Amino acid sequence: MSSHESSPAGRIFNVQRHSTEDGPGIRTTVFLKGCPMRCPWCHNPEGMDSRFELAWYKPRCIGAKACIEVCPRGALTLTPEGLEIDRTACNVCPLCERACPAGALEVTGRLATVAELVERIVRDRVFYETSGGGVTLSGGEPAMQPEFVIALMRSLRSEAIHVALDTCGGVAWARLKPIVELADLVLYDLKTLNDVQHREYTGSSLSQVLDNACAVARLGKPMWIRTPIIPGYTDDEENVRTIARFITEALPTTERYELLAFNNTCGGKYLRLGRSFALADEPLVSEQRMEALTAAARDEGVDCVCWSGMAAPQGRGASRHQVRQNANSGSVATPGSL
Repeated sequence: MSSHESSPAGRIFNVQRHSTEDGPGIRTTVFLKGCPMRCPWCHNPEGMDSRFELAWYKPRCIGAKACIEVCPRGALTLTPEGLEIDRTACNVCPLCERACPAGALEVTGRLATVAELVERIVRDRVFYETSGGGVTLSGGEPAMQPEFVIALMRSLRSEAIHVALDTCGGVAWARLKPIVELADLVLYDLKTLNDVQHREYTGSSLSQVLDNACAVARLGKPMWIRTPIIPGYTDDEENVRTIARFITEALPTTERYELLAFNNTCGGKYLRLGRSFALADEPLVSEQRMEALTAAARDEGVDCVCWSGMAAPQGRGASRHQVRQNANSGSVATPGSL
């Protein structure tokens, strides 16, 4: 039996192939469950809780009631407004998911072994090799499952596959360090450098995030710093300037500073999990605003800055604008020139 076959299983909620948003080249992104932060703008709410959760897809539901009949805990009730899930009673067994004839119920998250994931990942080796891509471990927060993540990263490294770690930095360094040491690249979130705001927005300590970021740089690991640009939270120019100054002063291994435009398309995920999305009615940030924030970071000496994501177009006909930084040349490329 190989080492990865005997390693612990991990809790994941998605494996996304052919990703171009989570590091260089074409990548496979493995999303792990569990996160120490509770950002109100999170576009992966199914990754917050380490436990599995039951999701209900209202448009699919045909009211067959088969799910109610098989539920051993009486956690499901069909009302005129739709299916109600008593999440204190539900133990997230798969019986209702299997019984639903329309696929309206789904358990979010599953156990996966290292062997299973590596077998899937290596199928796309040719894409990684030709594009300079690899695998990104994201979430949630990968460091919430350190034993599994370390075992997976070691197996991927034995296959000579580039591994990026996407982290919020909000965990103890003793837990994060062995994972960072195995990473070829670290994607690191810096949301705000205001401690009061950081605690209010995320529920986590800013000092830990900053200390960990500096520790990653001291290890000599290449870093991509990423700031989500969220209306009313992180979208002010001074916030971007402050982070840019921190990058120039404390994070010398930064190869790219990416501003991520607010994504308002994740509201359906919250509804399926019985939650509300606080920013459901917020409009997209404008392209003009994203360009201005990018210029502000560049003014502070960060030449490797770029922005990506969905934004309100400046001109007619544009529905999505995205730029990426070429880490080798320092030039900014549009999607058509990549």
